[in-house]
Amino acid sequence: MKVVVLGAGVVGVTSAYYLARAGFDVTVLERQPGAGLETSFANAGEVSPGYASPWAGPDVPLKAIRWMMDKHGPLVVRPQVDPAMWRWIFQMLRNCTADRYALNKSRMVRIAEYSRDCLRELRADIGIAYDERSQGTLQLFRKQYQLDSVGGDIAVLKQYNVPYEVLDVEGCIRVEPGLAATRDRFVGGLRLPDDETGDCHKFTQRLAQVAAGMGVKFEYGVNVTSIDVAGGRVAQVTTDKGAYTADSFVVALGSFSPFVLRPLGIKVPVYPVKGYSITVPIVDAAFAPESTVMDETYKVAITRMGDRIRVGGTAELSGYDIKLHPNRRATLDRSLVDLFPAAGDLSRAEFWSGLRPMTPDGPPIIGTARYPNLFLNTGHGTLGWTMACGAARVVADQVAGRAPEIDADDFNLRRYG
Repeated sequence: MKVVVLGAGVVGVTSAYYLARAGFDVTVLERQPGAGLETSFANAGEVSPGYASPWAGPDVPLKAIRWMMDKHGPLVVRPQVDPAMWRWIFQMLRNCTADRYALNKSRMVRIAEYSRDCLRELRADIGIAYDERSQGTLQLFRKQYQLDSVGGDIAVLKQYNVPYEVLDVEGCIRVEPGLAATRDRFVGGLRLPDDETGDCHKFTQRLAQVAAGMGVKFEYGVNVTSIDVAGGRVAQVTTDKGAYTADSFVVALGSFSPFVLRPLGIKVPVYPVKGYSITVPIVDAAFAPESTVMDETYKVAITRMGDRIRVGGTAELSGYDIKLHPNRRATLDRSLVDLFPAAGDLSRAEFWSGLRPMTPDGPPIIGTARYPNLFLNTGHGTLGWTMACGAARVVADQVAGRAPEIDADDFNLRRYG
């Protein structure tokens, strides 16, 4: 049985791997010259199930106003003449209630926890290495009110039996000794000890090599022009290099998924939210982070990756523009220097941006859409690396006609009515 996967980011490559492991004949189509060269290339590096939360929360509308007035705020909106942008914003605002936040967070934690377990199993099975660490995530609070308001998140962590620790200043320094020199900058933190870190780009490229060894065919430099339907099923995908037929098709094109689905009458509420990162060489490991430190004030993640530090953050609504804005780098620089001033050489930092495929409610879209042999695996937002293995395994089970190991019905596109 043949399956064509559209996209070779971390979500597409993991989908291909699990499909091949299930016995399918898999072909992956990717417009770039290799795997993991767009959104998967330089993300923050977190595999953080416990930190899986929707952007849409009850306090977000008021926070958004304050963030947009702060030059170092985590949210930037550059208005576009694009109805899809305004539709997405309206849908996101509709999800900014306490009930919807709790529901959406519970869904995200479920798939993220499952995915972390799948990643660990995969790593044990094939021995893949990607600068991985298993030393947790520390959500660092600069203000007391931030520390005092974590009760809602902790309730969901308890619901799903996710281990956590609430730490004072000394507790934060115990797990992240590099913070000792800046102890006056924060009041405490929430630590999720089961979270992991790693280089998503390295993982994606190396897993693509493993998948190729299992028989997966990767066709690079291929642009999809249409998905063609006949007899109530998807019959083929047409590209600038010819047509590809298969028994089933998986769309894992991230922010670009709506473009190939819209001509089929399938409306996918996925919109790009641009993120930025810098990758900084470490000059003194004693002052560098051990794992990931999430600077809650700026929504910036500072992650150790081998001999480098990856600093990632910002949610910028600016359509499909990937221009690098220097003021966005200034925020990343500020967070790193403020917390780990002696750790890295900013003069040698690599500056990058990528388009995160966000849904307005937070959870990804996984499952069939309109046609029985068309499967979606998209909309993972800031958590594509965190959710990739679990989402891919769910899709592989669905393509095979098996019930996934977790309840996956509420990830389907049908949840939008």
